[in-house]
Amino acid sequence: MPLSKSDRRHRIHNRIRRKIKGTPVRPRLAVYRSNKAIYCQLIDDSKGLTLASASSNEEGVSSEGTKSDVAKQVGIRLAEKASAANISTVVFDRGGYLFHGRVKALAEGAREGGLKF
Repeated sequence: MPLSKSDRRHRIHNRIRRKIKGTPVRPRLAVYRSNKAIYCQLIDDSKGLTLASASSNEEGVSSEGTKSDVAKQVGIRLAEKASAANISTVVFDRGGYLFHGRVKALAEGAREGGLKF
């Protein structure tokens, strides 16, 4: 029986997670994309803590434009929160999604905001 779309993404995400780990100095930037919104967080895997997070549902993130435009704003907002927490470098975890479209726009926004991948 073929895998469902979400099962396939979870399998890919597990494969990615075996290779990357977030540390306090270089946390993992995890991305989750739903049909309507996009969420991201900086995670320290050694302690299991979320250091900063941002989403398209937050106040201050404009819902004007395309979903990719909104994702870019979320990336910029996360970079601002990361710089407030003295975080400059991260490991990108695309969450099993293709690095394309909204996921790519979020990454570009985070880079614009000053994060280094």
